[in-house]
Amino acid sequence: MASFDPSAGAELLQGLTTLGVAAAKGILGCSAGRVRIKADGSPVTPADETAETILRKGLAQLAPNLPVVSEEQAQRPQPAAGANYFLVDPLDGTREFIAGRDEYTVNIALMSDRAPALGVIVAPALGLIWRGIVGRGAERVKFSAGRVSQPEPIHTRDRPAGELIVMVSRSHLDDATQRYLDDLPHTGRIACGSSIKFCRLAEGLADHYPRLGPTHDWDVAAGDAVLAAAGGSVVGGNNQAIAYGTPKLVVPTFFAWGGPVPTEGVLKAGH
Repeated sequence: MASFDPSAGAELLQGLTTLGVAAAKGILGCSAGRVRIKADGSPVTPADETAETILRKGLAQLAPNLPVVSEEQAQRPQPAAGANYFLVDPLDGTREFIAGRDEYTVNIALMSDRAPALGVIVAPALGLIWRGIVGRGAERVKFSAGRVSQPEPIHTRDRPAGELIVMVSRSHLDDATQRYLDDLPHTGRIACGSSIKFCRLAEGLADHYPRLGPTHDWDVAAGDAVLAAAGGSVVGGNNQAIAYGTPKLVVPTFFAWGGPVPTEGVLKAGH
C-alpha cells in the first residue's frame, strides 16, 4: 500500500472494526489484575497486554506489509516520511479501567504520510464503536455479544452562539489546560476518560476538547481521524496540523474542535 486511497478504505475499515471488537472482548475477559508501573509513570495491566497481542496478531494478518507502532511495544519502528503505518493504543484510559469506570477504549489509526487517514475507536464497556475515513465520513456502531449493528452516520454540530460544551480529561487535567479553560467564557464542561472525548465532538454532543499537556501519537491519532471524518478538526499549539511521527512520538499540545478552527483564535472561541 504505497499510498492510502480513501475510496478503497471501506474493506479495511470493516476489518479493523472486527479486530477492535476482538480486542474489546479480550479486555472484558480480564480484570485489572496486577498493575505494573512503566518507566514513564503510567500503569499497564494484563488487559493492556492481552489487547496488544490480539491487535498485533490481527494487523499482521490484515495488512502484513504495514508497520505497527503501539504503546506497549518494547521497540518501536521509526515511521519513514511518506510511509503508511498503523498507530495503536490497545487500551486507552488504563486508569479508568483500573478504577472500574467504563471510559476506556481501543484506538486504531491508519497513518498516511504521518497524518491520520482512518480511525477506529472501540469502547468495550459501552458497546460502542466510532469510526471514520478522512474525507469520506464517520459513523457510530453498536456491538453486543460479538454482533455489530448497522452503522449510523455521525457529524459534528454547528458551534452554538451561547454556551460552548468542552470535554475535559477526568484523569489528566493539567494546570496549563485548567488555566486555558478558565479563560474560556460561557462554557459547560464534561469530564471523561480516553479518546471518547474526541468521539463526543464527532457525534455532535460537545464543541471543544483542549489538551495543553503532552500526550503520545497513539492517544490522539484515531480520535483525530474520526473527528476530521465527522467534520471537525484537530490542530497543534500553533493552529497547524499536528506533527505526528516525531522521534519521541509526543504531541505537546492540541485543540480539537467540532468544526473548523475558529478564525478569531482559540482563546476567544467562547465569545
